[in-house]
Amino acid sequence: YNFAKRLKTLKGLTPYEYICKLWTEQTERFTLDPIHHMPGLNT
Repeated sequence: YNFAKRLKTLKGLTPYEYICKLWTEQTERFTLDPIHHMPGLNT
């Protein structure tokens, strides 16, 4: 999937390249919330 079409809305980047760029610039957006990994009602 790394050979995707470059998109105008992502400023010429593939979706994979865009996510990699955001991951290096804004790491706080990609931290996992521990509450999402706790067993809940449906487990």
